[in-house]
Amino acid sequence: MRSIRPSTIFCAFLTLLNDRLGESIVFPLLPFLLASFTQDARTLGLLAGSYAVAQFTVTPLIGALSDRYGRKPVITVCVAGSVLGLGLFAITISLNWAAIPWAAGTAIPLVLLFAARLLDGASGGTAATAGAVLADISTPENRAKAFGLLGVAFGLGFILGPAFGGFLAGYGVTLPVWAAMGFAVVNLALVIGFLPETHPVAARRPLPRKRELNPFSQLHRVFTNPEVRRLCLAFFLFFLAVNGFTAVLVLYFKQSFGWGPGLATTAFLIVGVVATVVQGGLIGPLVKRFGEWRLTLAGLGFVIVGCSLIPLASRNNAQPVVFGAVAVLALGTGLVTPCLRSLVSRRLDSYGQGAALGSLQGLQSLGSFLGPPLAGAAYELVGQRSPFWLGVLLLIGVAILVAGGLPGVKTGEHRTT
Repeated sequence: MRSIRPSTIFCAFLTLLNDRLGESIVFPLLPFLLASFTQDARTLGLLAGSYAVAQFTVTPLIGALSDRYGRKPVITVCVAGSVLGLGLFAITISLNWAAIPWAAGTAIPLVLLFAARLLDGASGGTAATAGAVLADISTPENRAKAFGLLGVAFGLGFILGPAFGGFLAGYGVTLPVWAAMGFAVVNLALVIGFLPETHPVAARRPLPRKRELNPFSQLHRVFTNPEVRRLCLAFFLFFLAVNGFTAVLVLYFKQSFGWGPGLATTAFLIVGVVATVVQGGLIGPLVKRFGEWRLTLAGLGFVIVGCSLIPLASRNNAQPVVFGAVAVLALGTGLVTPCLRSLVSRRLDSYGQGAALGSLQGLQSLGSFLGPPLAGAAYELVGQRSPFWLGVLLLIGVAILVAGGLPGVKTGEHRTT
């Protein structure tokens, strides 16, 4: 890396960690946090998806703003938005609304919770902008090493969030949300005080046209490209399925097995550990040995098995079956996500890597938004186990698309070094 202040790397890393911690602390506890407001899976699904839709809508604009006005002001505003969103959520779930005459029995608390999640999601451009900071301060030779901090921060976030949230929930179910807000406040103070601007004025670009900021524009481009149409549809359906049954997972644990916050967050902790090990240490050697295409199909098989095991568990064997199932799920997801992303990205070179990554992030966010409400509706209208079987059907469709998604490839293209 270039000669830079250590505070730059530290602030970027902390911002990436905060982006994951805030979500990984709150998400596994949502059914418990909403218990006094609603037990309806459809509402839970919409609330879980609201974060993703806000992120999907605003992320292109945040990236453009950071190119135009610099990284520091954009990160500062985004982290401040996260503080406000988490703060509003924490206040809403902490108030005794039944004791407020004009609010008791109204939808005001739920409206505030949705507003908090939308605000937090709209501020979710911190990860992309912090990644831009790492790109700014890195030489081309060291860029991969710098981007390794992305994986480390995300992995730590997925591990520490559920562990920290589960521990604090033992003292009070709302305490983890206040802790997440406190971490965001520390992040904001450090960004304001110690993060220098890394994007020089000479390198800044004017804001693009409104059409280019439309998140659906990039999606239209990739879906009109016959080379990647099937793979992009597979990418979207994968996140639709996984984020769907994941959104009702804790509610299912709570209502079917009587689990509390401790066991529910333990399941997510297992997911974080396994996914971090796979993506942090195993994925490189595995890709060299088997290739991305084969690993994607194998990973889908693991996810299908894990998703099928969960609804087969009973109260008597819930812990070993569920913990084993989520470990298999995490193994499969850890294989599918980077490998399928790479397969699509390598076939979008004509659009440039920036457009490719933006398109894939858009597909992921769109699937993360649509999946939870769909699963919540199935949970309420069809049955508690239906989101998992629906997920299995979608994942089988993804496997079919991937298996036939590389038409006319040259020998050896399935493998990369």
